[in-house]
Amino acid sequence: MIKELEKENIFEIKHSFLSRKIVLQELENNPFAKYLIYIEKGKVIGYIYYSDIYDRAEINQIEVDISHRNCGKATEMIKKLTELVNKNITLEVREDNIAAIRLYKKFNFKKVAIREGYYNGIDGVLMERKIDRSE
Repeated sequence: MIKELEKENIFEIKHSFLSRKIVLQELENNPFAKYLIYIEKGKVIGYIYYSDIYDRAEINQIEVDISHRNCGKATEMIKKLTELVNKNITLEVREDNIAAIRLYKKFNFKKVAIREGYYNGIDGVLMERKIDRSE
């Protein structure tokens, strides 16, 4: 199902690394690899590939089917992820991905660093959402 989703978005994922084989290998060999998959009417609508690393989670990739973008699906997935992991979450995003940055800010992600020219000349923005443990 994940491969089907990527085929639909192949023009946006230049170096797709998610295939059924890779996902299964990752889940079998990497104890930190996790997938949150959004399924609607038996079809994969989107997913979050993340690493659950002891004191934090790191979002590696978020993908939403083109026909379901701008409908709140990514928002729902991030909300669910924050409920599931209940810890600090980090991610990296291209600085020109304004829609994604806006989405992350809705969940209190803050810019913590810049990787200059990381994406073929486009800066990568490192963001973090911290959990207040003092409550």
